[in-house]
Amino acid sequence: QVQLVESGGGLVQAGGSLRLSCTVSERTFSSYAVGWFRQAPGKERGLVAAITWRGGVTFYTDSVKGRFTLSRDNAKNTVYLQMNSLKPEDTAVYYCALRRGSAMTLVTGYEYWGQGTQVTVSS
Repeated sequence: QVQLVESGGGLVQAGGSLRLSCTVSERTFSSYAVGWFRQAPGKERGLVAAITWRGGVTFYTDSVKGRFTLSRDNAKNTVYLQMNSLKPEDTAVYYCALRRGSAMTLVTGYEYWGQGTQVTVSS
């Protein structure tokens, strides 16, 4: 069973930075993607950013382009989400998830999820 563990959330002032980590327990699949989702109170969970593990192709939703950056460390089976210039509207629980294949923006395919980490941005 694939497990994902997130870390790195916390409280930061607007304009600050945080780095989230998502460690995947095993690389069982030959092709997969890791996505970062977020859910704010009263809102639906949405895809923020995603990366294909093999090719490193990335996706960012418009609201985070230029502020958030994905990277991966193959040796550590870890994906990082560097979040800069944080805004109060970025406040949410952030989840990482994994799906087989490279269709990283197809959200229905994400079948393995982490427990979530809270990010709070104060104004």
